[in-house]
Amino acid sequence: MIRFLALRLGRALLTIALVVTFAFVVLRLSGDPAMLILNVDAPAEAIAAFRHAWGLDRPLWVQYFAYFGNILHGDLGQSMRDGRPAAALVMERIPATLAIALPALLIKVGLGIPAGVQAALRRGSLTDRLVMAAAVAGFTVPSFVLGLVLVLVFAVKLGWLPSGGQDSPLSAVLPVVTLGFGGAAVLARFTRSAMLEVLGQPYIRTAMAKGVPWRLVVRGHALPNAAIPTVTIVGFMVGSLMAGAVVVESVFSWPGVGRLLVTAVSNRDLAVVQCILLLVASTMVLSNLLVDLLYGVLDPRLRAAR
Repeated sequence: MIRFLALRLGRALLTIALVVTFAFVVLRLSGDPAMLILNVDAPAEAIAAFRHAWGLDRPLWVQYFAYFGNILHGDLGQSMRDGRPAAALVMERIPATLAIALPALLIKVGLGIPAGVQAALRRGSLTDRLVMAAAVAGFTVPSFVLGLVLVLVFAVKLGWLPSGGQDSPLSAVLPVVTLGFGGAAVLARFTRSAMLEVLGQPYIRTAMAKGVPWRLVVRGHALPNAAIPTVTIVGFMVGSLMAGAVVVESVFSWPGVGRLLVTAVSNRDLAVVQCILLLVASTMVLSNLLVDLLYGVLDPRLRAAR
C-alpha cells in the first residue's frame, strides 16, 4: 500500500509540474503582456521598462526556473494589472465559485446516479426512454446555450429569477441548474451502462438462481460493482469544479474563479492565469488520487493486488 501511494503521489507531482510548464511556455509564446497592459502606442522606453520590471526581457529558461523556484517557496507571483499577489486574487474568488459548484455537484450525483440506476433496472420501459432522452439532451446541449435559454425563460419572460450577478441568493439558482443538469446527464448515462454490464454478469444470474431476492441482488452485487466506473466520473467532476464553471460564470456574470480566468487570459495577466491553472491541476490530481484510494474500498481484489 505504501508503494502504491508513493507511485500515485509521484505521478501527481509530475502531472502538476507538466501543467505548470505547459502553461508557462504557452502563455509566454502567446503574446507580450506589455503591449496589452500599456498600449501599442506606448513609448518604447516605457515598454522596455515594464518588461524589465517583470523579468520578461530575460531568456525564457531563466524565467522558467525563477518561476518554478518561487512556486517551491510559496510565491505564485503578482498580478501585472494591480500588483497584488495572484494567490490573494484567486482566493477571493474561490468562495463564489464553490457557492455554485458544490450545489451543482449535489444535483449531478443526487439526480444522475439514481436516474441511471432506475433506467438500467427498467431497461426498455418508458422510464428508461425518458431518462435517456433527458440524458442525451443534457449531454449534447452546450452549457452556455442552456444558460441563455434559462435566462430567456425564467429571467426575461417570467421574471422569477435574476439574469446574472450575485445580488441575492436567488442569483445562484440559474448557474447551479446550468452546471448541474449537464453533469447529471453524463452520470445517468454512465451509471446506466455500468449497471447493465454488471446485471449481465454470471454471478448475478447465479445469485438469482439460488433464490436471493432481487432487491438484495441489486444492493449486494450490482450496485457495488457498478459503483467503480461511476466513482471515476464523479471524481473527474469533483476535480473539475473550478474549471467547469468558466463558461457558466461568464454567461451569468458570476464573480468567481472562472470569470477571473477569462479576464486574466484576455489581459495576459500571467501570474493570475498560472495560479488558476495550478489550482485546477492540483484539484484534478487530488481528486484522482482519492478515487484510486476509493477503488480499494469498493473492490477488495484491488486491495490484494496492491
